[in-house]
Amino acid sequence: MKKILDYIKSVRSEWFKIVWPSRDSVIRATIMILIFSGAAALFFFVVDSILNALVGWIF
Repeated sequence: MKKILDYIKSVRSEWFKIVWPSRDSVIRATIMILIFSGAAALFFFVVDSILNALVGWIF
């Protein structure tokens, strides 16, 4: 039982050491993720279209 209580105490003490990001930081990171995801989707769409055209031309 003592080990469980020690574990809970250590978890609680670590919980208070967490540094949460600010709202501006989260918004900025979200916007960057959306932009890079869109760029990656566009890149893969273009590559897929080119490969599809090449395969269609060959066969």
